[in-house]
Amino acid sequence: MALSSLRAIAILLASVLSITGTPASAQTSETNPLLRESLPESPAESFARQPGAGSALAPKFGEMLRLAAKLTEDSESIPRGLVWRVFEPEPGADGKLALVATATGGETEFRLAPGSYLVHAAFGRAGATKRITMARNARNETLVLDAGGLKLNAVLEGNAKIPPKKLRFAIHAGEEDEDGEKPLILPNVRPGAVVRLNAGMYHVVSNYGSTNAIVRGDIRVEAGKLTEATLEHNAALVNIKLVRQEGGEAIADTAWSILTASGEGGRESVGAYATQVLAAGDYTAIARHKERIFQRDFSVKSGEDVEVEVVSTQAATNEAN
Repeated sequence: MALSSLRAIAILLASVLSITGTPASAQTSETNPLLRESLPESPAESFARQPGAGSALAPKFGEMLRLAAKLTEDSESIPRGLVWRVFEPEPGADGKLALVATATGGETEFRLAPGSYLVHAAFGRAGATKRITMARNARNETLVLDAGGLKLNAVLEGNAKIPPKKLRFAIHAGEEDEDGEKPLILPNVRPGAVVRLNAGMYHVVSNYGSTNAIVRGDIRVEAGKLTEATLEHNAALVNIKLVRQEGGEAIADTAWSILTASGEGGRESVGAYATQVLAAGDYTAIARHKERIFQRDFSVKSGEDVEVEVVSTQAATNEAN
């Protein structure tokens, strides 16, 4: 890894801000952002088998099961955004749990025949499962999700803003799996989006652009609270062009390669311009046009967008200041 990338990560770990709001128990569904903003659907269908026409369990008949869910033990019931699923407790021959009934919204109710069930409540990427046994009487159950929210943003050095359309985040589990990887939980998260998660530690990856401006950090989500984390990038927007003379027009149909100081290649492109967001550091721009190759060294400083000209009449490497 290049020294500039290591420096960016070190700065990130020192500058992640965790701002927890008022506990959910002191907020209403209209003031708590965890309860009132839109959220992505839960992917629970991956382990569910849809009920078949011959299923012996009929969701519209049986005893009443009334369900509610909370972020924490002392918070109010979640009024909207929940996905409820009721499963048979044991997997079938296909290895999946048979899905008995579903509902969306807030508090809900099902009629179920006597027997045992697994009830799952999903709220964004947060969720909880409880085994419930129905007898010949109604039941009221509340699932405590032990969940909070995470809201991500990123800036450049000096708190300079980054265009939101150039930022994306990926949220990974905080702990490594048996392969030494931190499993991906949610990719392509927009800055400012509120993501509901079970309480715990998460590993966040921030991409500014699509080349090498990447920083990472570990962030803890607390139950019933919204954690707002701002990550810091050391990068800038670079626009490179091949010209016949300094200040000249860009030459079309040019193939571009950008190399780091250690010789690692970045994203290649073809066109009059090579426009990329690059992490702070030293680079070499290589232009290929009509079987001729030209190159120029240049440096990137955090937050300082720059235009680099590669002059086609020069075969030697020049340094851009």
